[in-house]
Amino acid sequence: MQDEYRTVAGAGVHETEVGRSRFLCALAPAATEQEAQDFIAAVRKEHADANHNCWAYVIGADASVQKASDDGEPGGTAGVPMLQMLLRRDMRYVVAVVTRYFGGVKLGAGGLIRAYGGAVGEALDALGTRTRRRYRLATVTVDHQRAGKLENDLRSTGRAVRDVRYGEAVTIEVALPDSDVDAFRSWLADATAGTAALKTGGEAYGDA
Repeated sequence: MQDEYRTVAGAGVHETEVGRSRFLCALAPAATEQEAQDFIAAVRKEHADANHNCWAYVIGADASVQKASDDGEPGGTAGVPMLQMLLRRDMRYVVAVVTRYFGGVKLGAGGLIRAYGGAVGEALDALGTRTRRRYRLATVTVDHQRAGKLENDLRSTGRAVRDVRYGEAVTIEVALPDSDVDAFRSWLADATAGTAALKTGGEAYGDA
């Protein structure tokens, strides 16, 4: 698995103009292939009068799903350069749709490749990206007396506290980089005089 990946900060649209043609690049995060396809369908419906709605998406932290469509443009001149731009920027869990309204000037294959790839690149710059990092989920169990100070110490040292539950003891769920687990175990023992229990679990991605 990838330790980290980049995705779009949020959904949005950025417009560019090349040779009097309008290129509207709609970007959105997509957790699954179905989400990506739903987004593409919504954009196609919104711009049903456009000449082309070309698209590309990358799903999976390791880019395991990559698909693209030229939607009527000459083969390889739209979807593939869009996909290549997403991959070049290390984008994952993202879908891009570039809607073209033809402006009367033919761009040629090279011009189209530059226009579609460029539309995605400019949209990424305009809309912003964020980095997501893989974390190991860990559960700390501690007595009530030490819980408040421990939670404060966790937050002040920059560790990601995901959940705090109060029962007979207090359970604090934290997210740690894999490389930090051993050091965290030692830190926790020092911080609680060896009274806290640590249990590591599965993995999750969070903002870096």
